[in-house]
Amino acid sequence: MKGGWVYIVTNRPRGTLYVGVTSDIQRRAWEHRDGIVDGFTKRYALKHLVYVEHHDEIELAIQREKLIKHWSRAWKFDLIHSMNPDWNDLYDTLA
Repeated sequence: MKGGWVYIVTNRPRGTLYVGVTSDIQRRAWEHRDGIVDGFTKRYALKHLVYVEHHDEIELAIQREKLIKHWSRAWKFDLIHSMNPDWNDLYDTLA
């Protein structure tokens, strides 16, 4: 699928959050799960994909990611809860 994805990964419900953007959500979610890339998500074991949002253009996804990154923690929780109230790991739904 063309375009881009905004996503949020966490280590547990209402835990540490990371907001990211990618053009390949399956690959990027796998990288988080397996700790492939060093950095914040590996250090805090952020492996659970709890939010995804597709945009037709990568530029729009990047804008949305930047916007969400500046939101308060409570707003991010509300965003996740609106799509995924049980904070289920969405990785297996990506196929």
